[in-house]
Amino acid sequence: MSMITTDYHTHNSRCGHAQGQIEDYIKSALNKGLTEIGISDHAPAYWLDGNDPLPTICMAKDELEGYVEEVLRLKEKYTGQIAVKLGVEADYIEGMEETYAQILNTYPFDYVIGSVHHVSSENVFERRRWQSRVDPLTVYQEYYRLVAKSAHSGLFNIVAHASAILAYAPQPFPAALADLQEDAVEQIKGADIAFEVNTSGFRKMHSDPFPNETMVERIVEAGFPVTFSSDCHRPDEVAYARDKIETLFTRLGVTEIATFAQRQRIMIPLVATTVYC
Repeated sequence: MSMITTDYHTHNSRCGHAQGQIEDYIKSALNKGLTEIGISDHAPAYWLDGNDPLPTICMAKDELEGYVEEVLRLKEKYTGQIAVKLGVEADYIEGMEETYAQILNTYPFDYVIGSVHHVSSENVFERRRWQSRVDPLTVYQEYYRLVAKSAHSGLFNIVAHASAILAYAPQPFPAALADLQEDAVEQIKGADIAFEVNTSGFRKMHSDPFPNETMVERIVEAGFPVTFSSDCHRPDEVAYARDKIETLFTRLGVTEIATFAQRQRIMIPLVATTVYC
């Protein structure tokens, strides 16, 4: 029996670092008893010149239209079997808000995930950043400044993996990190946005989702809606570790989860259903 039957963060081969075609992820979702599957590959890097400036990270600029058309075709094909949602994961880049607004509003997305992947010109998953003598706390401060700004930008429906900066950071984490995360949640209050609980953290950090459990507690206490995301990069990772998030949600008293259609949030109850694997 599973309470979570949606997965809103999935990737595919278009981004250059995931495996499988979009339909492979839909079939996997069906096999795992999901009622909704969100397709949300990495939007092109519009802040950089050229058609495909990050070929192993984002889809090329001339691929976005084809991506949208493919998802819409599959949405229609699987009508009555599973709800296929057209999403995209877009980077938040300061100064590019207007550009992204124009592009995102061109297409009929059901939702847009906002990600902070770049802090001080380096990717959050870049291990080399920690080899310098930089104070990790200053990096975390800049990261959460950008996360809060992205949440208030009006560009996004979901805040992505809101502790991704910790993935390969030095441990133990400073005691001040918890206060910094709590401050970030306070700064985001008033934004009409949901947070994903992203199980790729278990694959990268082993012990915690993204955000880490402490921050998820603060998010739930603050009244923000939450949604489930596997951030899968292979079809077999669809709904990855949802049992752990079901346990976490039960402990925190979460009784409903956010879904989306035409950029509108729809809350559905968490009800245990039989899952066929």
